[in-house]
Amino acid sequence: MAHERSAGELVALSGGSRRLLTRFGAELGGTGRLHPMRERTATAPDGYPVHGWVTTPPGPGPHPVLLALHGGPFSQHGWSLLDDVQVHVSAGYAVVQCNPRGSSGYGAAHGRAIRHAWGGLDADDVLAFLDAALADPALDADRVGVMGGSYGGYLTALLVGRTDRFAAAVVERGFTDPGRSGAQSAPASAITTPTMVVHAEQDWRTPLEQGTRLYVELKRRGVPSELLLFPGEGHELSRSGRPRHRQARFEHLLRWWARWLPTPANPGPATAELVEPEADEGR
Repeated sequence: MAHERSAGELVALSGGSRRLLTRFGAELGGTGRLHPMRERTATAPDGYPVHGWVTTPPGPGPHPVLLALHGGPFSQHGWSLLDDVQVHVSAGYAVVQCNPRGSSGYGAAHGRAIRHAWGGLDADDVLAFLDAALADPALDADRVGVMGGSYGGYLTALLVGRTDRFAAAVVERGFTDPGRSGAQSAPASAITTPTMVVHAEQDWRTPLEQGTRLYVELKRRGVPSELLLFPGEGHELSRSGRPRHRQARFEHLLRWWARWLPTPANPGPATAELVEPEADEGR
């Protein structure tokens, strides 16, 4: 059993009842530093239901918002303790997550709905869910950023290539040139949104050249942009990378958001010394 206050506990099921066997998350949950997720469902333009969650900082707000897009696309957000969400909410951001068509967990038709058609129904779904979430006065509809990794990085680049509604973006380990059709490709030449590109040197799943090409295109056109490159890391950096690199990633992400979406808890410019990505030994 997992939820937003524990990465996982063992539960014994017997006769329709359940008994908690472990309390691995009790110490962290008892600190009061973890923020509860709120479940909701929105409606896409074609009437399709879009399921997801909103996690907000304490206080009335309005809080700046980060739309967080998962990878895959056949993956999903869920009731889980996700460090990315907790770190950003602790820094003063409301985090919006949803499972658009193409995600897992909602049946075969849902997962196959965007086959050979990325950037259509999935993009419609995440924007519909975002708009529904922004109806809450605790969320600041005028201060919204977008971020995602892998397929989520692709979808982030696609969205900021279509609209300038976002204050800033983070495209992480993304692939920005699917190559099957122009409609599915993220139009980097149309991006004007300030964008941080994050990639790992040894990412064999989404090659480094995808990130560097996007960064070069943005810099060439004068779009505010940064490239954060991690040596010796692969596609799973944010989940199983070196602790020093995972810390550096969070520090640079928060610095980026402080620049474009400052909060009282993340005012920027950062006064603490940032941990820079550490090169491999022997290189």
